[in-house]
Amino acid sequence: MMQKDNKDSLANTRSTADTDSGVGEVSVVRNNSGFHRTFTPRQIHVISLGGQIGAGLFISTGSNLRDGGAGSLFLGFAMVCSCIWAVLNTVSEMTIAFPTSGNFIDYADRLVDPALSFAAGFSMWIGWTAIIASEATFFSVIVNYWAQNSVHDGVWLTVFLLLMFIIFSLPNAVFGWFEYFTAILKILVLIIFIIVGVALVFGIGPEGTVHHGENWQDGKAFLNEFKGFGNSVLLAILAIGDNTFTGFLAGESKSPRFSVAHAVFLIPIRVTVFYLISVALIGVLISPYNGNLLGSDSGVASSPFVIAINQAGIEGLPDVLNVAIIFAVAAIAAESFFIASRILQSMAHQGIIPAWVSKVDSRGRPRISLAITSFLCVTLTYINLSGEGITGFKWLSQIASTGYFMVWLVISITSFRFRAALRAQNDPLFTETYAWKCALWPFPPAWLFTCCCFYIGTSFYLALYPIGSDTPTAYYFFQYMFGTVLIVFSAIGYKLIFRTKLRDPLTVDLQTGRRTLGFEEMKELDEYNAMPRWRRFVSFVQLW
Repeated sequence: MMQKDNKDSLANTRSTADTDSGVGEVSVVRNNSGFHRTFTPRQIHVISLGGQIGAGLFISTGSNLRDGGAGSLFLGFAMVCSCIWAVLNTVSEMTIAFPTSGNFIDYADRLVDPALSFAAGFSMWIGWTAIIASEATFFSVIVNYWAQNSVHDGVWLTVFLLLMFIIFSLPNAVFGWFEYFTAILKILVLIIFIIVGVALVFGIGPEGTVHHGENWQDGKAFLNEFKGFGNSVLLAILAIGDNTFTGFLAGESKSPRFSVAHAVFLIPIRVTVFYLISVALIGVLISPYNGNLLGSDSGVASSPFVIAINQAGIEGLPDVLNVAIIFAVAAIAAESFFIASRILQSMAHQGIIPAWVSKVDSRGRPRISLAITSFLCVTLTYINLSGEGITGFKWLSQIASTGYFMVWLVISITSFRFRAALRAQNDPLFTETYAWKCALWPFPPAWLFTCCCFYIGTSFYLALYPIGSDTPTAYYFFQYMFGTVLIVFSAIGYKLIFRTKLRDPLTVDLQTGRRTLGFEEMKELDEYNAMPRWRRFVSFVQLW
């Protein structure tokens, strides 16, 4: 039964503090949500390095380049990279104090309003599920590089979905190691591409030519003016926006204080280096008019990475790269499955939706929320077969992108409410040993709020005046604004039905689920801080 009372909506929902769990302990530790803390600091560290690299970078950057040119592609990614830094610093302050599996959904309920929590959770559940469907579409595109459309796309979509179901029918540890090893693979592939890409700029390869910045000249860098930039920004959100994944892992991590703080430092650097260098090389090497880019009726070879290597006449490497992209696509889909199911389970655990959805089995898997997520995932995936793949991709990408930046907006609001509650209650959180706080606060949440308002305005403008059209239509309006409309009406509807009220900073619950450092964690942090600087630096880049 759903919790309708605003005062009681937090009851029976928070994870109790696991104060006796040490870093790296093998024993299983539970919280009240039924999840097991099975993810190790090393797994979270490596996943934070490469876990979120997927089809958004490997494939959909082609659509960014085609619509906006090299300049819009680069600036769009740069703007979103700054948001990743802001969102991680903002949400991790709360995540380390309250490492619950629901993450921002819990914080929105706890600190702001249950209606906002419901809207954010519902929007992100649909958004993450849409990501699974879009990754399935990308899987079909990449496989057809070899199959040449000799097999119906429905077969490849089915194979992909079966792979996801197999992964999540196994214990959570299998998922953790799958993400770990695919993250290492993606990091190595990106490093190889960056090295090869720099060489391609200077004309390496049997058919290579020296590039002199021709794609930045004659107006090709900024196609379609603001529309091109706006579209590039929204697609960049799709490529980078899932970096909140680390926050969800914290709810099932053995040492959130160490793991999350490590990831917050590492992820913005990784995003900036890997993504910006990659998109800069793509912009230099590939013309926005290339017929093989996504959305150009290309068929199979739509990855800009593959296009760049094929242009130089290098044989063999495109096949290796496509295999790596398949693993990347599968990893992102598995990650999305993980988060979508945790979002649904957390909403039920908090009493926002029916409690029976929150049930977790003896292996720590939320089977009911996984089943519901699977149903929506299968539906969205096979809907793609009813039309052109690019059409389905555009709808799914806009739903996912909107879900990301609307949740970022919620996180920024929640951060201000969190600080207000700490001040109102004179809470000593930031005076505790090894306390972690947001750097340069309040700039990160303020910047995040500003950018999200810009994204909403951009979506509205493109909904009225999309690329290639100056006449508003209902089709494009809902394509760009469906996610925004969904979250706004979800919040309003929930608030009207259940009569929820804003949380009072004086009475906000700052104790339930709060994790204080245990002896083993304190010892681990003491040993880490006693290391020389070079050894601490190595800990940020080592993959074992």
